[in-house]
Amino acid sequence: MSEIDSKYAPDFENRIDLTVLEAKMAAVASEVKKVIVGQDDVIRKLLISILAAGHSLIEGMPGVAKTLTAKLIAKSIHGDFKRIQFTPDLMPSDVTGSSILDLKTNEFRFIKGPIFGNIVLIDEINRSPAKTQSSLFECMSEYQVTVDGTTYVVPRPFVVFATQNPIEHEGTYRLPEAQLDRFLFKINVGYPIFEEEMDILREHHAQKAKSKEDLVQAVVSIEELLHFQDLIKQVFVHEEVFTYIVHVIFNTRSNPNLTLGASPRASIALLEASKACAALQGRDFITPDDVKYVAPNVLGHRVMLTPEKEMEGFTSDYIVRQIVDSIEIPR
Repeated sequence: MSEIDSKYAPDFENRIDLTVLEAKMAAVASEVKKVIVGQDDVIRKLLISILAAGHSLIEGMPGVAKTLTAKLIAKSIHGDFKRIQFTPDLMPSDVTGSSILDLKTNEFRFIKGPIFGNIVLIDEINRSPAKTQSSLFECMSEYQVTVDGTTYVVPRPFVVFATQNPIEHEGTYRLPEAQLDRFLFKINVGYPIFEEEMDILREHHAQKAKSKEDLVQAVVSIEELLHFQDLIKQVFVHEEVFTYIVHVIFNTRSNPNLTLGASPRASIALLEASKACAALQGRDFITPDDVKYVAPNVLGHRVMLTPEKEMEGFTSDYIVRQIVDSIEIPR
């Protein structure tokens, strides 16, 4: 541990043992990398999302393995995995479930929809209209679904991975700000570099007719994952790190390049994501560098550019990075 890092460590001996968490999450990453070439940063942030019990919106061009990466992470965890393909004609009841009349008992019986899973993959979330998207609000923030006046609790852990295409706008519906705010992360998946593209071709050719998904095995149980999520809440936070996070959040609200700043929910998300980031590295305390690493993905979709900056080609992620870099890190 460096002298700088030790400044933020707890000054008591009752430390959290994160050895198993670090090893198990590394095993998940290794399983996914049997199939996925590159995308190390994407995989890492999806694991942070799971540990922080948060949801992730994965955005990227068609064919960059957004859906496959999410499916493989889900497969490496023993749990109930569900996939929902969002389409323009999808109804809210197709997501949450509905009550049907049981002719044997002459009573209505609730049939759970595919949202009742541990890891739920929503493919092309922006393909469905606002009415269907709104069916996700309650379950993503309150871990429950209310149908016909009755509330049903979703299983825990509960994590939503949603994908969307940033360039195809015909037949799509923009996600409202309230929906975006339910996602802990928005993760952008880019194209692979030249060497990675070569590896993709070589591995695809070598596998012949083998199924890629059959290569991945489950290495973490649901009970272990729930325990890991509980450990994340116990990660130590120094008072100066709290101050640093608040400085970042307040700067988004006063920044002249933004018309919408980050909310208190965003500051909590930034804190929880930073805890998970630290734990993934085997540390039971967070540093400002953890905050810097997750900030663009936590805040980028929660702030809004001014029309002028948007016309100039700036992105909200870029402005968030500027903000984070401009704030002095307490050393």
